[in-house]
Amino acid sequence: MILTVVKRDGRKVGFHLDKITAAIQKAMMQTELGEDMPLAMQIAQRIAYHGDESMSVEAIQDLVENELMKSERKDVARKYIAYRDQRNVARKAKTRDMFLEIIEAKSTEVTRENANMNADTPAGMMMKFASESTKPFVDDYLLSPEVREAVKNAYIHIHDKDYYPTKSLTCVQHPLDHILQGGFSAGHGESRPAKRIETAAIIACISMETAQNEMHGGQAIPAFDFYLAPYVRKTFIEEIKVIESLESKSLSHLYNIEIPDYLVKPLGALSGEERLVQHAINRTVERVHQAMEAFIHNMNTIHSRGGNQVVFSSINYGTDTSAEGRCIIREILLSTERGVGNGSTAIFPIQIWKSKSGVSYLPTDRNYDLYQLSCKVSAHRFFPNYLNLDATFNQHEKWSISDPRRYIYETATMGCRTRVFENRFGEKTSVGRGNISFTTINLVRLAIECRDISDPEARITRFFERLSTVLDVAAKQLHERFEFQKTALAKQFPLVMKDLWTGADALKPDDTIASVINQGTLGIGFIGLAECLVALVGKHHGEDAGAQELGLKIVSHMRERANGYSEFYRHNYSVLATPAEGLAGRFTRIDRAKYGKIPGVTDREYYTNSNHVPVYYKCSASHKAMIEAPYHDLTRGGHIFYVEIDGDATKNPESISSVVDLMHKYNMGYGSVNHTRNRCMDCGDETADQNYTVCRVCGSKNIDTIQRITGYLVGTTSRWNKGKLAELRDRVVHTK
Repeated sequence: MILTVVKRDGRKVGFHLDKITAAIQKAMMQTELGEDMPLAMQIAQRIAYHGDESMSVEAIQDLVENELMKSERKDVARKYIAYRDQRNVARKAKTRDMFLEIIEAKSTEVTRENANMNADTPAGMMMKFASESTKPFVDDYLLSPEVREAVKNAYIHIHDKDYYPTKSLTCVQHPLDHILQGGFSAGHGESRPAKRIETAAIIACISMETAQNEMHGGQAIPAFDFYLAPYVRKTFIEEIKVIESLESKSLSHLYNIEIPDYLVKPLGALSGEERLVQHAINRTVERVHQAMEAFIHNMNTIHSRGGNQVVFSSINYGTDTSAEGRCIIREILLSTERGVGNGSTAIFPIQIWKSKSGVSYLPTDRNYDLYQLSCKVSAHRFFPNYLNLDATFNQHEKWSISDPRRYIYETATMGCRTRVFENRFGEKTSVGRGNISFTTINLVRLAIECRDISDPEARITRFFERLSTVLDVAAKQLHERFEFQKTALAKQFPLVMKDLWTGADALKPDDTIASVINQGTLGIGFIGLAECLVALVGKHHGEDAGAQELGLKIVSHMRERANGYSEFYRHNYSVLATPAEGLAGRFTRIDRAKYGKIPGVTDREYYTNSNHVPVYYKCSASHKAMIEAPYHDLTRGGHIFYVEIDGDATKNPESISSVVDLMHKYNMGYGSVNHTRNRCMDCGDETADQNYTVCRVCGSKNIDTIQRITGYLVGTTSRWNKGKLAELRDRVVHTK
């Protein structure tokens, strides 16, 4: 007797006799003789009582076919078989069509899910085949029923779901000093400790490239200047030793001579040891510049993840005030300004200037000159972005200007916004830590469901009830994924779980990562606060004080719930201002299909990213900062502030520093400036003209337009999905 049915996705459900009867009835209704209920029930009961205790759907359908063929109603059998074949074809059609889109290199939401990934190359196609095949497996076998329903109904989105079965983590801030000083093994071959700046720069590249293949998110170096500074001095000593060999005398007393700054100067007016030292400095600066140039070049050309994607890399710098640290900062900026290849803007690494009063922000600060240089470079090359270490939530009680390793107590961020700092289970730091995984909540869907409640107070009350329910599901899903991830063995991540992740150095290859994984964070993200507020109160937070008050109440509620989940599940839960790319359009399409076009809510092709003021809303940069600033303290899993400016930013680098000033004024954590930059790929001519389609110098139409998509740059908008292209068209300039 059949008791349970094994469905196609592997789940076991209870057996229901009436489902067999209904299926036979449908087939009978397609014949000339029509329905025969006694026969249908007789066949269904025979199958139920003579079948095995547990049977698959396919096996039960085979029995139905056999029974119908043995009966007098062979016409019904033929209809049943035909219907069954049609269902099989329909199930396969979706996968077939999706695969054909990939094969034919069509520009679709599937192939343009990530603008940094070229899905048209063979490696890119293989990744998309694997990605789209893996997601249904995750739904069917790895998600609990409650979570599966929330995903299916677009209440939540699991980021990097295709990597779920790999047990990989999202990202990590590399403690680069570990492998520069001790070398490392990436599973195939080993790297020796660095002895000079060229080697150190190469190892930095290899570290991020290798880790990228072990994780599903980005890679970052939290203190690029501090880590590489020692190798500037080592390189200087090498140059002194070259002079020693030429002069045939010892100059060891010059190895550790005090150097105020590594600046190139002419040798003509110098003599004696002063001339020798300056020559060594000049050679050192030249080598550092070449090393930084090679670092940037490599980060834009070496590929990871099957040869399909350059490393999603970030570097943080700006607060090392030593002469050697300043040399690293200056030369990475000058190399960035110069560009890659024949002068193109480097897409990676995303560079982040750490702005700190007393160090790298005020006119009296040691690194203020380099800060000014950074603004000039950012005005041309979009990078660096700016991290405000003066923000109250970015400060550390142990930080001291006299501490040579103070970078441990400085916040660092991933380029598009991910932030890891607070820690319930160890040192408060960004170093050696990262996000484990994150999931985003569709705030707009929840607001739409409450929209028809006429009483405003009841509407808001119901919204918070629904929000709490979905937050519970998101937290549970992240915990369940954590429980799955922690069963991975250290040897599955030979670099990350040996040299990079906090505490991993104590793991043996066959140990699970369970004892160290909790050093990371679980992010609960959100999308569409602006549209959510319009659905609830008729206006978004950028245009109405009451809406702003409600917006802050919503995100504060999320923060409070996240704190509660941290205690209940014993994890580092954080709230993340989601950097939605493909998701911005996906949630909108789903909600519009169900609820239609709602003005100000679903009438565009995208939802506004996280807590941002909508890109189409005209306001001043100061107003935008004032509105978005309070959310930065609430979203400690990551956030970003954007300002759109017009004109040629290279002629007005003060526009960059003015945005940084806004960040300091309003206690914001991380921000950047968007502007237009077009470049002729044939002759190199550049302009800030927005409608630059034909080169004014050589007449070429081969124009490269650089734009930010969510936090990183993309050299061509042809890889953007429809939602983000629509958002790009809607962006307006923020006035002063």
